[in-house]
Amino acid sequence: MKILVTGGAGFIGSHTVVELTNAGYEPVIIDNFNNSEKTVLKGLRRILKRPVKYYEKDCNDVKALEQICKKENIEGVIHFAAYKAVGESVEKPLKYYENNIGSTLKVLEVMLKLGIKNLVFSSSCTVYGQPDEIPVTEDTPRKPAASPYGNTKTICEDILRDTITAGNPLKIIALRYFNPIGAHPSANIGELPRGVPSNLVPFITQTAIGIRQKLTVFGNDYNTSDGTNVRDFIHVVDLAKAHVSALKLLATQQDNYYNVFNVGTGKGNTVLEIIKAFEKVNKLKLNYEIGPRRPGDVEKIYGSVEKSEKVMGWKTEKTLEDSVRDAWRWEKKIAKNKK
Repeated sequence: MKILVTGGAGFIGSHTVVELTNAGYEPVIIDNFNNSEKTVLKGLRRILKRPVKYYEKDCNDVKALEQICKKENIEGVIHFAAYKAVGESVEKPLKYYENNIGSTLKVLEVMLKLGIKNLVFSSSCTVYGQPDEIPVTEDTPRKPAASPYGNTKTICEDILRDTITAGNPLKIIALRYFNPIGAHPSANIGELPRGVPSNLVPFITQTAIGIRQKLTVFGNDYNTSDGTNVRDFIHVVDLAKAHVSALKLLATQQDNYYNVFNVGTGKGNTVLEIIKAFEKVNKLKLNYEIGPRRPGDVEKIYGSVEKSEKVMGWKTEKTLEDSVRDAWRWEKKIAKNKK
């Protein structure tokens, strides 16, 4: 079964390509490399021992999207391709609405035209905002998003639901991710942030290796065990495997199916717990300081994954220690390759 992976050279996309291949699917990547590097393709080749088929195209290009799907006899789509920097989305909202929502509409248009039925959509726990109760479940009311980026995920979920409600012969699952971290254990692929990382773990690893002078922890006066924010951090390989589970579930469903699933560990860790785990596992001391709170940060969020376990038959296998060990191994590999 050939699966089109939009944004397949990105952090989560590339790891999903590996897990799709391991599960017997044939992934085909479409990526414009605006926010990813072609070196990822070499990393994938090293892991899989063969090249991965890819097209350097933008999935906002309907004609190219349609041609690729026809040529490759695509039977399913995993749609990752989206801009994802929260801060930039606040500064450039129209860019985010046009790209993230536009590309989703175009993917749906091509799927309906060509009779491609299976879609796994990359959503986010940002749709919950700052929840009134945790852990959040898939039935937790969504709240107004804190950023245009988050709002694009909410709007795209609504578009998917409305498409199914209208009676279209599609089968769709939206996966609401929590915080993916880590890297492939081989250190051949991992997270490649451009410029200053906006995510915690890449900032930790870049500080540890000397690219960043110090790490700032944004606030230690929250209502949490140590005063720092709580998040659900999931190993990217576990997250990638959730997409395989979603495709397998879609294969058992009748047309006109829509469902959403939380994809996380089911528990939260504070920022300081992540830092301490990194120091302990990798036998390092990090240069970090406590700074003021950062505007827009949610105090704490983690999700129930009971539905994912029961309905998709998926749950995480890797530990926080695995995540920070693999992330550090990957950072050292990047540094070695630059020499």
